[in-house]
Amino acid sequence: MSAPLDTAREGGILTLTLNRPDKRNALSSALVEALHGALDSADLDAEVRVVMLTGAGKDFCAGADLEELLASADAPAEVNEASALRLGTLFTRMRSLPKPVIAVVRGRSLAGGAGLMTACDVVIASESAQVGYPEVLRGFVPAMVMTTLRRHVGEKAALDLVLTGRLLGAEEARRAGLVSRVVPDGALEQEGHDLARLLAGVPASALALTKQLFYQLDGQSVEQGVVLGARINALARQTPEFREAIGRFLART
Repeated sequence: MSAPLDTAREGGILTLTLNRPDKRNALSSALVEALHGALDSADLDAEVRVVMLTGAGKDFCAGADLEELLASADAPAEVNEASALRLGTLFTRMRSLPKPVIAVVRGRSLAGGAGLMTACDVVIASESAQVGYPEVLRGFVPAMVMTTLRRHVGEKAALDLVLTGRLLGAEEARRAGLVSRVVPDGALEQEGHDLARLLAGVPASALALTKQLFYQLDGQSVEQGVVLGARINALARQTPEFREAIGRFLART
């Protein structure tokens, strides 16, 4: 049996491929744990500058593994809560990773798969991709994806999506704020790798501090955001990469 997650590193880019194409890359407990492990390793590996997440086969991720989900119905509540929290902390782990995470999405990205997709910092989707939260149609609740969904699309749009379970095409998902860029189907992999290579060439400290500040601004007032921004600004000035980059720029002018 093949591993649920395939990993490959080249030129500072760590590619993580959800590798359950026969299950539409459904999120089994083993796959969730593999993703946690891969992100922890990426955090500690100075050679990794960017993480790119994609799915094998026709779809990005169909959500939770339904066979596992059904089997869990008889488990104690505390066991199921811990399992759900393990998925939720995967989403927050991706946001806290001090390296950009890019989702490259083809086919369907549903339920927990949509949550995984939107936990990434940048989402590139093919024109034929679809995004949705169909949990209610299966008698379930989109509990672990709702927090980030509300932040991305706002209250009314989010409630529409989770109550109806309707699917969005890639362009509608982009307009809603769930997808960063939509590209032709045939250009998806090239666009993903081009962006990853671009980010891999940016000073790592600048990327890390920019990502950190961006997410720390959640819930902050304008005044608090300015104070936090000044603190990060001061930190950025002290990094060797800042001195080198500014020095090179001034030398060319």
